Amino acid sequence: MAPLSRRLFLLSATALTVLPAWAAPADLTVKTPSGRAVSVSVWKAVGTEAGRILFSHGALSAPWKYQPLVDAWTKAGYSVYAPLHVDSADHPDRASFQGLASWPARIEDVRALADHLNGPYIAAGHSYGALVALCLGGSAIAVPPEVKTPLRDPRALVSLAFSPPGAGMGFIKAGDYAPLAVPALIQTGDKDVPPGQVGDWQSHLLPYDEAAPGGNRYALVLDGVDHYFGGGICRPELPGPVQAEQLAIAADLSVLFMRAHASGDKKALAALNGRLSDKGPARLTVK
Repeated sequence: MAPLSRRLFLLSATALTVLPAWAAPADLTVKTPSGRAVSVSVWKAVGTEAGRILFSHGALSAPWKYQPLVDAWTKAGYSVYAPLHVDSADHPDRASFQGLASWPARIEDVRALADHLNGPYIAAGHSYGALVALCLGGSAIAVPPEVKTPLRDPRALVSLAFSPPGAGMGFIKAGDYAPLAVPALIQTGDKDVPPGQVGDWQSHLLPYDEAAPGGNRYALVLDGVDHYFGGGICRPELPGPVQAEQLAIAADLSVLFMRAHASGDKKALAALNGRLSDKGPARLTVK
């Protein structure tokens, strides 16, 4: 495993608590076909834009609770567009979307945003949002009959999935992830068992396990990492300690992955594949 660069060390040490002025989000509102307004946080790329990321947050969370990832991506030249989903504790109409009613609403959110972007993008997400990102990339999770299928959006170049849910979550069945049609990076940690989850941390690798070989699908397992990187993402109110070094590694590898497989950067591909390892602290494999 290559050592952390100075830039990544500074990211892990400071970006968790300081929001640089250049990273302040600009708000955007898109509307679903039903007329529901979706608030979108937007962070523009620093310098020349290399691509656009459509990011879906975890359950109960919000886009601005992922600042370390946003900072790493915008510094690398990616603009980030992140809808506030109805299951967020910060959403004003959350009470109207209880239980699995949030699932078709999330699909509506990302479809409306993708139509607004009207071009290629990187589908990214964490936890519940990772499920969304994988579906945009071709996975086929069950949806109510009124939701148009397939969920695959051909504008999604790759899927970047931080700690996606495994089977046994109520509506994910064996084989649902198998139709994944794009390159993907699927991340988890060996402490990644959120409260109330069935199974163990390996269940988060189900999309990697089920995906057909030969499609540039990567699995990243980080030693000592839980579902929230110790409060580094999704739940900043947690007491920590934040797993900052591991989060910086995840951010660094996600940038290499996007450059390699969404932008066709051969140097990034060589660097990414040079980080392949079956040993900690960051076990990276590909199939």
